Amino acid sequence: MKKRTHTRVVFKDYHQNQTELLPPSLDELVPENHQVRLINHVIDRMNIDKILSTYKGGGTSSYHPRMLLKVLIYAYTQKIYTSRQIAKAVREQIPFMWLSGGNRPDFRTLNLFRSSRLSGTIEDIFTSIMKLLVESELVSLDDYFLDGTKIEANANRYSFVWKKSTESYESRLQIKIKELIKQINESNQTEQSHYGDRDLEELGENSHISSDQMEQTLKEIEERLSDKPKDKKLKKAAKQLKEDYIPRQKKYENHKRILADRNSFSKTDTDATFMRMKDDHMKNGQLKPGYNIQAGVENQFIVHYTIHQKPSDWTTLIPHMESFESRYHYFPENIIADAGYGNHQNYNYLSCKPTTAYVKYPGYHKEQKRKIKNNPYLPSHLPYDPKTDSYTCPADKKLVYVGQSTRTTQTGYQSQYRIYQCKSCEGCQLRTVCHKGQNDRIIQVNVQLDEYKRKAKHLLDSKQGKRYRSRRCCEVESVFGQIKNRSFRRFGLRGLQKVNIEFGLVAIAHNLLKLWAYMNDNHQISDNLAFNH
Repeated sequence: MKKRTHTRVVFKDYHQNQTELLPPSLDELVPENHQVRLINHVIDRMNIDKILSTYKGGGTSSYHPRMLLKVLIYAYTQKIYTSRQIAKAVREQIPFMWLSGGNRPDFRTLNLFRSSRLSGTIEDIFTSIMKLLVESELVSLDDYFLDGTKIEANANRYSFVWKKSTESYESRLQIKIKELIKQINESNQTEQSHYGDRDLEELGENSHISSDQMEQTLKEIEERLSDKPKDKKLKKAAKQLKEDYIPRQKKYENHKRILADRNSFSKTDTDATFMRMKDDHMKNGQLKPGYNIQAGVENQFIVHYTIHQKPSDWTTLIPHMESFESRYHYFPENIIADAGYGNHQNYNYLSCKPTTAYVKYPGYHKEQKRKIKNNPYLPSHLPYDPKTDSYTCPADKKLVYVGQSTRTTQTGYQSQYRIYQCKSCEGCQLRTVCHKGQNDRIIQVNVQLDEYKRKAKHLLDSKQGKRYRSRRCCEVESVFGQIKNRSFRRFGLRGLQKVNIEFGLVAIAHNLLKLWAYMNDNHQISDNLAFNH
């Protein structure tokens, strides 16, 4: 029987306490094609005079804003969003150590820089990077793919205040206040002789009584109490006004001031509006406090972004594009957007701009279905005679012009609709399939909007329109997907201004990651950027 021979196992040297003659440089530990080097290079080329102007000088030395900006942007590329986690990374991770040059800012310093120093400057930083992309011919600003997504706010989901509820509660309170004033006046027979024409009832049963008026009323009641200190009704009224009615009225007035033209807000973050968020577990999503992010994309780079408090996309197109034009002093040659933006006001706005609008309208895809396409009873399919200004139904009956109506949107835009009515629907054999109303059929036609839709359909059905439609999903929707896949699904800061800063950092991080990917795929780009691997 042969003896088993044992092979000697050899391990590499392992000595934790062994020192080196020449300690390694952090630069040697960061690979040449690492993302952090691109961020370092881009921020070094950037003009940050606007950030520097926010420092007053004097006192103890401050961390350099260029270093803090590099650390924040790199952290956002690494899915690190909270100031405590960023501060921890600066202490422990080699790329962060190299980027910070050995500085170790704590989380308070990082948070203060992000929320205060970048206020009003994040847009300039974003624009500077966009100019770099334009110079590198990665973006032209000509084809603008627009879409929106909703991101949850850093707020309690159950801290809602609704506009309708506030108005309802306030109206009930107003009734109680007026009833109280009426009772006071009835219980004081000598009021007219003592106060002259200053009758409390003149606050008005049909008018709105403000908290200031209520405080004036309370002051008058207290004056009466000085003459009649034992009047129990006056004492009770004064107490009710002071401890109940006035505080409640002030609260409702504050809520209405915060709401402005919104339908809701969150008590935790008053700038956040309750919106229906997409949720895999719920068919129709869930109402959560959040912000509506509008972004324009080209070649999967975020070209421009704006933050909105209204959930409807169609209300955001005009302010978004005006913000774009103000920032770049330019307007895109082509704008591509889905049906959420296709309404009368937006079409009218885009028709006045030097652009071609490939913007769908609600019902565009539905019109392609055979059931809709071959339905002769739809108002858009009825033959129109311009000489008699009338439409003809499938039963060969005339729908004549009888007047017009005006519709006003929530943004205040007014659209004119022409009304046409058939005078002889009674006894018609096609009535049951033509319309279900009990009276003669009426249709309302917006002539200008129908013309805008016709032009939009012509563009969308063209070869170029089909190319843009197929690209739109790959362009803007994939960008939102990549951002959310990097675990950015909820803002960490509160307030519209700070949320704008935070998404600005997200957009900058996304663009630099995309630029780094292009550089790895095509080394010639690095020469255009004067950046050597």
